[in-house]
Amino acid sequence: MRAPDFWLADGCMAKALSPFSLLWRAGAGIRAMTTTMRHPGCKVFCVGNFTIGGAGKTPTAIALYHTLHKMGIRAHFLSRGYGGRETGPHRVDPMKDTAADVGDEPLLLARTAPAWISRDRGMGAETARNAGAEAIILDDGLQNPSLIKDCSFAVVDSVFGIGNGRVIPAGPMRETLEQGLAKVRAIILIGDGNPPFLKNLPASVPVLRARIVPCNGAEFAGRRVLAFAGIGRPAKFHDSLRAVGADIVATVDFADHHPFRAAELAELHQKAKALNADLVTTEKDLMRLPAGQRNGISTLDIVLEFEAPDQLEKIITAVLSDA
Repeated sequence: MRAPDFWLADGCMAKALSPFSLLWRAGAGIRAMTTTMRHPGCKVFCVGNFTIGGAGKTPTAIALYHTLHKMGIRAHFLSRGYGGRETGPHRVDPMKDTAADVGDEPLLLARTAPAWISRDRGMGAETARNAGAEAIILDDGLQNPSLIKDCSFAVVDSVFGIGNGRVIPAGPMRETLEQGLAKVRAIILIGDGNPPFLKNLPASVPVLRARIVPCNGAEFAGRRVLAFAGIGRPAKFHDSLRAVGADIVATVDFADHHPFRAAELAELHQKAKALNADLVTTEKDLMRLPAGQRNGISTLDIVLEFEAPDQLEKIITAVLSDA
């Protein structure tokens, strides 16, 4: 979902819609009260966020996996499988499954480690545990009440922050900040910005700074590119391309998780050719392209790097040592 402009400021539209936020909050409360919570019998690490929209959860989940792997812990990913038809529990096979089957993010995660999709998170976590997982990395699901988490992280884009701080539909928040903070062990802040809400954080919620780092940025230095993406905040992708020296001659933005059609891809190729530019997109968007239609399309590959990796390791160690 693309964030409307009025979510950025506490203006008239946000205030007018604020009574409807009570309906959203009431629905979430009823769901929580009527849902039976389960724990799979292995540690559950949740990578979620307070707001709707792209904040960087997937690269954060992958970075968390690498940290656990370095510590000798066998971790599996678990996702709802947004955008896919499979209900699960289903282990993602990146050689056979498509984004239409399991969603784009699980396909991307499955390139790193075993990844499962399941509408029923509790059942999915138990299936992963039975398949050998010593820890579950839950991609999204901070507001999902069905699975008991041992440790939750909230990923926040340092530029967007929490927008105007109001709950849907008046703002981008999935719940109040107070409710969200009560669930998390730490905030993972991506980027160099300092959103205003940080000033009022309780001392019990540390902020771990991280940044998105391109892996293959040298490939794009000086290249004329047409950048297209269907992610929550395409501007972040554009900024990353400019940072590595790409010459962006045009951009085409689609809705988050947009399923690309053959006609759209043909039009993109024609436009790029007319501009004497190369097509480039994100790794996540590439997962939604049919395998036979990926030729001639490059991706800017990224990883998440923590400013102080030892902070994350200390939190994980404490969680693993809890009985």
